[in-house]
Amino acid sequence: MIQLKEKQFYAAMYLRLSKDDEDRDSFNKSESNSIGNQRQLIKSFLREQSDIELYDIYVDDGFSGSNFVEVR
Repeated sequence: MIQLKEKQFYAAMYLRLSKDDEDRDSFNKSESNSIGNQRQLIKSFLREQSDIELYDIYVDDGFSGSNFVEVR
């Protein structure tokens, strides 16, 4: 009997500062609460998905949708 390899998906995590949580500079923190919470939530989800592998993480800490200036 030949067993087929399970499908594997690759995902990238994209984290962006929430408009309601622009606290990064106020306490000399390296990362805002919003970014930390998003990272934790997504990693928790991915741990439950045996067919998804985290490929990379992209972070825009300090840029929310309300202060969008240019396409990077």
